[in-house]
Amino acid sequence: MPTENKTIQIHYELHDNLETLPKAFQSLILSARDIALQAYAPYSLFNVGAAILLENGSVVTGNNQENMAFPSGLCAERVAAFYAGAQYPDQKFKAIAISVKAEKFEVDQPLAPCGSCRQSLLEYELKQNELIDIFLSGQTGPVIHIKGVQSLLPLHFIENRLKKS
Repeated sequence: MPTENKTIQIHYELHDNLETLPKAFQSLILSARDIALQAYAPYSLFNVGAAILLENGSVVTGNNQENMAFPSGLCAERVAAFYAGAQYPDQKFKAIAISVKAEKFEVDQPLAPCGSCRQSLLEYELKQNELIDIFLSGQTGPVIHIKGVQSLLPLHFIENRLKKS
């Protein structure tokens, strides 16, 4: 059997600034930017904030929490997602905004979540069987809008047989 080459493409919208987005998403991004300022990041000096819009209109925020035993820290996206999952277990995630601020340089470009955060967010998307809008931004500059976590993690881990009937 001959080798078959395949291509994976990611489709996204690039907005020059957040003013070109609907007001609800502008507000979500501003919440992520604000909560990033409160991150506990004494080692990396790289603050990340995440804000999740739930289907009931509530917004849950989180930021990165570092620890001198580096693997013990947690990313902003998972702090927000796990809190939302614990406090609002029946609410779907409609959108998540992620923003970054560094103390030693200006972050004026969007940055994407790490692989662990992508996989964790994907679990919520699969559970709710509905795409989550993702908005990525620095503290200034353009905003990337992606429809669905699966677009960020196209060859994701999924094994339905892990769930017991």
